[in-house]
Amino acid sequence: MNDGFQRVVQCRGYQLRIDYLDLGILGEYSNIHPSWENVAVSKIKNMMVTEQGLALDTICHFLEEHSQLWEKQKTPPRDSSMQKLLEFLSLDPKQTADKALLFHLYGLILRECPSMEQVQCHLASLLELSHQHSSYREGIALAVGLASTEHLQEVWALLEHLGRTKFLRSAAVSPDSQDEILKSSFLSAAILLTRSLREEYGSQRYKFTQIPELIQCLLDILKDEPNFLTTFFRQKVILVVMGLSNLRPGLKPLLKSQVLQTCLHSVYRLPATEHLQSDSPSSKQAPDVMVLYKKTMRALDLLLQNFISENPSMDEVCFLLQHTEYWLISDKSHERSRAVQSIFLLLQYVVDSLKLAKEAVPSTLGRQLGLLTLLWRDKDAITQQHSYHCVFLLMQLVLQQKGKLVEFAKWNKMKQFETSESREWEVKLYHVVKTFKNLTVAQHTQLILTLVHSLGSWSYLRCDLAAQLLLMICEEPGLRKEQVAEILQGLFQELPNISSQSVQQTISKVTMTLGTQHIQEVVEVVLSLCHPSDRWILLLWKALATNYHLARDVITLLYVKLKLRPPRRFLHSTYEARLVSLMALGTIYELLYTPEYRDTVRWAFAGILLGLLTELYYLLEVGLVEGIFDYQEDKLASKPLGPCRTCLEALKGLFWTNKYWEVFADVKLIQGWELFAHLETFPKGVTLLARAMAHYNCEVKAVLGQALISLKSTEERDNIVAICIITEFLNSPDVCQNVSRKAMDHSLNLGLSSRNHTVRVLSLKGLGSTLMHPCKVTLLRSKLTELLDNFLQPEFEDLLGLMETMGHLLHRLGVHGIGIASFKIAQHLLSLFTDERAKVREHSIFLFGDVIHYGGKKFQQSLKILAFRAIVPLLFHMADPCPEVAVKAKYTFLRCAIFLKWEFQKELFGKLAWGQGPGAENDIFVYMIESNFGSYQQFLSQALLYLDSPHKNLKLAAMRFIGGLLQDYFNELCFYLTKDDVIILKNYLEALSHDTDSRTRKFYLNHWDDVIELSHYFICLSAEITVADCLQHHQDEYHSHTVTITLIVIIIIITTIILSPTISITTSSSLTMITSLTIIISITILINIITSLTLIMHRGPSVWPPLSALRPGLDPARHCERICARPMVERAEQHPTCWPGAGPPPARSDLSLEVNDVLAN
Repeated sequence: MNDGFQRVVQCRGYQLRIDYLDLGILGEYSNIHPSWENVAVSKIKNMMVTEQGLALDTICHFLEEHSQLWEKQKTPPRDSSMQKLLEFLSLDPKQTADKALLFHLYGLILRECPSMEQVQCHLASLLELSHQHSSYREGIALAVGLASTEHLQEVWALLEHLGRTKFLRSAAVSPDSQDEILKSSFLSAAILLTRSLREEYGSQRYKFTQIPELIQCLLDILKDEPNFLTTFFRQKVILVVMGLSNLRPGLKPLLKSQVLQTCLHSVYRLPATEHLQSDSPSSKQAPDVMVLYKKTMRALDLLLQNFISENPSMDEVCFLLQHTEYWLISDKSHERSRAVQSIFLLLQYVVDSLKLAKEAVPSTLGRQLGLLTLLWRDKDAITQQHSYHCVFLLMQLVLQQKGKLVEFAKWNKMKQFETSESREWEVKLYHVVKTFKNLTVAQHTQLILTLVHSLGSWSYLRCDLAAQLLLMICEEPGLRKEQVAEILQGLFQELPNISSQSVQQTISKVTMTLGTQHIQEVVEVVLSLCHPSDRWILLLWKALATNYHLARDVITLLYVKLKLRPPRRFLHSTYEARLVSLMALGTIYELLYTPEYRDTVRWAFAGILLGLLTELYYLLEVGLVEGIFDYQEDKLASKPLGPCRTCLEALKGLFWTNKYWEVFADVKLIQGWELFAHLETFPKGVTLLARAMAHYNCEVKAVLGQALISLKSTEERDNIVAICIITEFLNSPDVCQNVSRKAMDHSLNLGLSSRNHTVRVLSLKGLGSTLMHPCKVTLLRSKLTELLDNFLQPEFEDLLGLMETMGHLLHRLGVHGIGIASFKIAQHLLSLFTDERAKVREHSIFLFGDVIHYGGKKFQQSLKILAFRAIVPLLFHMADPCPEVAVKAKYTFLRCAIFLKWEFQKELFGKLAWGQGPGAENDIFVYMIESNFGSYQQFLSQALLYLDSPHKNLKLAAMRFIGGLLQDYFNELCFYLTKDDVIILKNYLEALSHDTDSRTRKFYLNHWDDVIELSHYFICLSAEITVADCLQHHQDEYHSHTVTITLIVIIIIITTIILSPTISITTSSSLTMITSLTIIISITILINIITSLTLIMHRGPSVWPPLSALRPGLDPARHCERICARPMVERAEQHPTCWPGAGPPPARSDLSLEVNDVLAN
């Protein structure tokens, strides 16, 4: 035993006797030679072979009879032949009852017998004796052991034969396997056998084929050991197994693995050292628990050292360490500590005492290095220290085998490195990561995967260290593509198990670092991991978006993969699931709704739009349209989306998530998205989409540039999508600023040579646009004027055809506008909203929206007035009995709301598109009223007209509208309606009282009291105004008299002062006169004040009831605050069309001012 190893053992507390270490298992049984043995052996040697055989027969016969009588519980008789044999051997004849002595003699005689036949015969007789009593089992084992010392081959052959038939195989399943005496006797026999084999130097020449079964029996017994220490049983079993493993043939890897698993489990699972004493049963004869523990641990260390000594190689080191991995990741500190301690002693032994074989490259070394490195932040300081030294020793072996002396010298300096400060800790990790680069690719990959799979560990410190090391390794250049794939796959598997926010952030940095170095490989791997909708895969995509340039690369690569579309003949069911373009499509769809990619998607808007449109066309071509109609827009997550549906939803989401919701809404309400579901209607859908984009100036420049590029593509689907967009963008006011007329002419002429009919037709249409031929504007306007004359005629025959033609002309004029005719057309269309013919209502409502749209900036103010007048009829026609009219009404209603710049536009669209029931109707009503504050009189007057509508749906809609005003905006009506308005409202409701319809009568009964209350309010208001005017007249008359008297007095005073020098009066007289005049003036003013107060008191209490009396629950101060906070003048400036007529908004009336004054007082 070398000095270095002894120093390590002593420093760890192993105070073991040197003689025990030297003797091994023989030291435990040095007292098995009794004093009488030498004399007996000498006499046995002098016996002849026949005499020896007779003696063996005598002993065996005596033992057999004794066994039978013992089983019958009878006292055995004395045997004279047995007594004579004992006397001959100089032993006491009375010792015939000592069965141990007889078995001992039997073994000695067998050992000294020169005849092999005699040995085989009598050994077989011995083994046939009864095994029911423990003393017999122990005696048989002793005799066999003694015989094997001289007749090893014969003994072993007989045992091997019998073992196959009876003894060893039955021992493992014996019903008495729990019997301590049986286990002890079996172990004693195994110890004797092992000792004999060790003493026999020629034993290495033989192959002991029964060794595996014997070891298996020992392992089965070891498995049944209780989880506490009271005997040396564990130690003895481990040492016996170690001794048997040295015999030929060597243990096979599978058996050696079983030995390691069983022994490690038996020792490591013992309670912690501080609990060993308390967990063990108390016994006076039991040895000290700590001594037992130390010797058991020492036996385990010797077993490991014995294995590595038999096969000194790096493969064997990794094989042994592989069986400790389970304990290195245990959640119990003492189990980790024992495992690391064993590894440390083993590696120290290898470095100090062995020279390993030629270089080996076991990949498992990387995993073991990773597990040991992760223990550097273990809660136990000793485990930290051991784990650090283990990593050092392992890397030392690696560097030595590779012959890298320079790296080994640098690494050797790290041995004494301390980590007292955080900076030093980071430096230590940095050096370790650098040194790990000396591993092979396979080892390095296993190391990385070990770190990855430790990210979801139960210990936060372990997770955090794993994340830090992984980040540092990924930041080092030199990672291979296959390693990148392994890392990403491992990260995806571990993400659900990671709960720490800091660890997740570190993982994001790892993913970003990998993307920076290998962006193409990263995108390909992440695409292949799972379905794009998986919540965990989105975390990896989000990590790539932390760098803006990296996010752009991701979107670019997804766009490229979106265009990898194989022909239809190559598609089949299995390939479809793995289609790269479909995975890219699903990923783009998910990233549209990922905030981290919002800016990047906006940057790539044009490319994504053209890519999605062409992808949708491709999917329609190859027939992947399953489930495109079987859905509800508000329940997208109910089941997985099909490819076509995913593409369509991604197309919608592109506009919705990029603040171009108006484009989405425009196409949605006109039912344009449904056109994308068929190849026949697909071009029309693209046309409507492009038209909406041009109107709302949605990325016109970028999309136009991308479309011009796609028009040059060899793919027909690219040409179709491009020409549909280009021809519509020709009506955009910004197209001339983005591309020259010459370049546009060249592109459109290129489309004329296309093989596709649609492309040729649309190219020709584009060449005939007003942008390419400005002279057409005058011609089209004059034609529109002619049509307007026909349109204004009372009874024009083909009214629908005329409106369709006018709509086409409006679209062709586009940015040039239609001039003053727009106001006349819109005004006439407004009157057609109530036409009895549903088709007329439908076309007039739709054309009204186009007129508002194409009217031109110069006439916007006048058109806003008409748009304002149309919103109430449009609201009612959403309930039109004709579904087509209702759809067009919603579409035009939203266009008017956007045109008038209402508040809550996006929320309004949501209710128009998806809202159902009274709740949605009420929300639309509120959005409308709140966006047109103060327009109650205009809304009410328009609604009253629909009470006479012949369509019950429209009439009911008007009643709901009026009822909502009376119920929710009663107090506002008090301020904004006039007396005449209330009278008209009262008359309309009185007319409804005679209606036979139950719903109409219900409306009348519910709201008649509200109208009466409004009427009383205005009656009281009128009376208050009359009294106030009378009092004001008398007060004004009195004030005029008072002013006249005051002026006369002042004139007298001034005249007196002027004339005072001419009148010879004394100074005292002048002063007396001035004083008298001053008193007169003061008395006059006082009389004036008293008279005014008398008139005010005479006026009495106000006859004008407060608002709170009119409508309980109203807070007058709050209501006036609301009115004053949003004055009508201010609202009129924001929405001039809220007032009828083209003039400025009316000022606030004196009545409203007086109301405010009264409430304030």
